[in-house]
Amino acid sequence: MYAHTTSKIALPSHLQPSSLSAALDSVPLQPVSFFSAGTEIYAQGEKAGAFYQIEFGAVRIYRLLADGRRQISAFHLAGETFGFEADTTHHFFAEAINATGVRVFRLTAGADMSRQLLPLALKGLTRAQEHLLVLGRQNAIERVAAFLVDMVERQGGLRQVELPMSRMDIGDYLGLTIETVSRVFTRLKDNGVIRLLNLRSIEILKQDVLQDMGE
Repeated sequence: MYAHTTSKIALPSHLQPSSLSAALDSVPLQPVSFFSAGTEIYAQGEKAGAFYQIEFGAVRIYRLLADGRRQISAFHLAGETFGFEADTTHHFFAEAINATGVRVFRLTAGADMSRQLLPLALKGLTRAQEHLLVLGRQNAIERVAAFLVDMVERQGGLRQVELPMSRMDIGDYLGLTIETVSRVFTRLKDNGVIRLLNLRSIEILKQDVLQDMGE
């Protein structure tokens, strides 16, 4: 494993209020760790206490259900931070989707960072609530449309969107079968809403239509 070091962490701009930035400015940062596709970063039940920032690649957060099925609760992309827990234990698995570089940093033992970490907690709560709304109220087309709109926003609003996750991953995130996800993508393509450039890349042709579908 190749790794290099740096002196401090720079959180993504949407997670970087001044108080949090100042508090973490002098926190030592461990070397960049490289994970190949499918490699576990941490497991459910393991001790928490570190934060993880993605340098490149993507990560899925998931839990295995009692019947063996997998439920993905979140995807994290380059520049995003994950691993925040309300207590000292990880409640989900974190796994690299593709070749991924992750920077790890730890807070000083005994330091009270509750106020500075509140923005991370609130952002995670908001994303979880939005995900529940997608799962509970929308049909397959609306779920996939809402997912694509979210990916567009997280990648800077570009017309061309990279999807590092597989169709099966998307299904496990949206509560759909892989066949249903594939059919929805095909329908969106046939209706001229998107163009399928390849399995992991699409072009948004009618973003306003996609937005309306996902609401």
